[in-house]
Amino acid sequence: MKHAIRVAAFAAAALSTSVLISQVEQKTKRFPQFENPDVKVWKTIVMPNQPLAMHHHDHPRVIIALTGGNMNIVDPSGNIEPHVWETGKAYWLPAMAPNTLHSDINAGDKPMEVMVVELEKEK
Repeated sequence: MKHAIRVAAFAAAALSTSVLISQVEQKTKRFPQFENPDVKVWKTIVMPNQPLAMHHHDHPRVIIALTGGNMNIVDPSGNIEPHVWETGKAYWLPAMAPNTLHSDINAGDKPMEVMVVELEKEK
């Protein structure tokens, strides 16, 4: 009987650990790819309705939708600029105006995965 209780306790602990791991894995993540003086590249997985913190882009960038969907770019006053990014397509986003911020929100119900190529030098 004691062995059965220990096995059940171990199984419950393993289940709760796997639930915690799956919850952690379901957060929006950014994965740096490489960087040099000309370009910075990162991959981002944006989970549904998990807004990225407000941020600014000094340089223009190309977004490549590895997994497409609906991305809303939202400014601090709540204005929404909707984007529909199709899987396998690339999109141009210009540098942001000085002293402006935005957040990105995946408005869909599935994770979106994008590669971001930000040009570090303007010509």
